[in-house]
Amino acid sequence: MDKKIIVIGSSNTDLVVQSERLPKAGETIMGTDFFQNQGGKGANQAVAAARLGGEVVFVANVGTDDFGSNAILSYKKEGINVDFIHQVDVPTGMAMINVDAKAENCIVVVPGANNTLSEKNIDAVAEGFHEKAIVLLQLEVPIKTVEYAVAKAKQKGALVILNPAPVKAISDETLRMLDIITPNETELELLSGIKVKDQQTMLKAIDILHNKGVKTVIVTLGAKGCFVSNTTLKQQFSAPNVNAIDTTAAGDVFNGALTVLLSEGMTLETSINFALNAASNSVTKKGAQASIPRLSEL
Repeated sequence: MDKKIIVIGSSNTDLVVQSERLPKAGETIMGTDFFQNQGGKGANQAVAAARLGGEVVFVANVGTDDFGSNAILSYKKEGINVDFIHQVDVPTGMAMINVDAKAENCIVVVPGANNTLSEKNIDAVAEGFHEKAIVLLQLEVPIKTVEYAVAKAKQKGALVILNPAPVKAISDETLRMLDIITPNETELELLSGIKVKDQQTMLKAIDILHNKGVKTVIVTLGAKGCFVSNTTLKQQFSAPNVNAIDTTAAGDVFNGALTVLLSEGMTLETSINFALNAASNSVTKKGAQASIPRLSEL
């Protein structure tokens, strides 16, 4: 198997409710719209990479329910290699997403089958880990599985990108093996222990990750773009100015797009600008995977 992008992560079914504002604790409000969508951070990033021209293998577990079967069919239609998606006797992961009129959201995820992703799943795909491969991971599956996958991928020379969301404690040993980490500001705070108030504190937090061995840190900043730091580059990149409708999968689109251009041998700077364009395009549309652009749209 000589695929360049291997995405390891979650597959969910998203149930999305739109309302004028997000409800307060204990409050019931009326919604304005509802729709169902394929989601999960792993799946979103795999679909983004595939739509933007990448050759993608997706490693995930889904249920034997209709949600799981429909998910696999949808990934096949996207041109994703689904040989390493397994159906298990646990319900497919679910996400309940509330989006307000200002495009802010709150999300509750029930992991379901995602919690069964194990070292066996990684061993099954490990022959695809090699020097030409990029392995892209997130944290909606067990952390032990993520850390095992990182170690296995680095052992075989693959480039490893971790999107640390939803944020969890990550061992220093795993951080040392990461080529790129892509936290947002909140995730950067939790990983570093530094309250990020301005650029000075952000740089302190980034340096903590560098000191733990992470080669490149890309802090995503929403509408403000991202800040990139490694041994040769410390720079903020601006995002295009767009009318945001739904920011649900913007970070996932950024990671998928970044991975595609890196897999094609593009520079980090070129890859980041492409990723910001793709992410900005996605927030102008509703939904998670429904909002992910195709290459022709950029």
